[in-house]
Amino acid sequence: MSTSSTVTPNHHAHFGGFHGFMGVVAGLSFLVGRDDVATLAAEHAAIAPGDRLVDIGCGPGTAVRVAMRRGATAVGVDPAPVMLRLARLTTRRRDVRWLGGAAEALPIDDESVTLAWSLSTVHHWRDLDRGLAEVRRVLEPGGRFLVTERRVGHGAHGHGGHGWTAEQADAFATLCARAGFVDVDVSTHTPGNRPTFVVLAKRA
Repeated sequence: MSTSSTVTPNHHAHFGGFHGFMGVVAGLSFLVGRDDVATLAAEHAAIAPGDRLVDIGCGPGTAVRVAMRRGATAVGVDPAPVMLRLARLTTRRRDVRWLGGAAEALPIDDESVTLAWSLSTVHHWRDLDRGLAEVRRVLEPGGRFLVTERRVGHGAHGHGGHGWTAEQADAFATLCARAGFVDVDVSTHTPGNRPTFVVLAKRA
């Protein structure tokens, strides 16, 4: 696979992360207008009571709360302490764990979840191969892995570049297959009228 920025699915891996006052501002902004993507993820993954979810890059916890309302238990993982603090403050239920960590080093046990998802965050992963290996490690056999990313145009910069082109979505699907996932599917949806890629796969 080419390492050109036009096809690299983690093209914002250099992003410095969220912290300080601007991290709080970003986290608060993530609390608004994100339910539609979380609902898309929950429906596409067919989340149901009994599912055990890890949300990789959970931010302030919007998608975790959507999953829990559908009967799942959940762990939210994020590298930014400010995001985890907001998640704790905005979540009434206490039967959820919020843990510091990243895709490349998930702080949970082997084969401990039935579903892993990463919503609008894979383009920030530092190392795709390590991240996919970790997802495979924590999923039980037959477990599902779901990723969403906003569709962006070629040559988009700044905030407008936080997402994937069609080539980047396909490149990530190829990496999933190489990492040992099966039934890898890429589809496009429009939650909130925003074109969004969904990649869904299973652990063999």
